[in-house]
Amino acid sequence: MMAATVIGHQLITDVKGNPVGVILPLPEFALVEETLRQLSSVRGTEEKLAQMEQAANDVLFMDDLRHAISDFADTDATWWEPAE
Repeated sequence: MMAATVIGHQLITDVKGNPVGVILPLPEFALVEETLRQLSSVRGTEEKLAQMEQAANDVLFMDDLRHAISDFADTDATWWEPAE
């Protein structure tokens, strides 16, 4: 049996060290989930499209995306792809 890893709050910071987000344990997320859903539904399609366009031109976002895709491909090949 593996020991469970306990994670508390984890702040996500920008390149200047400013907090821009937080990772919450699921019980705490459940407390704010409905409010977050309501807030996100207020934003319109145009705003979401504008943010997607900005993300495509954000060097740090695209670098993070490339790393995530690469990591996924490596993990996928290790665990799911049959050996040749």
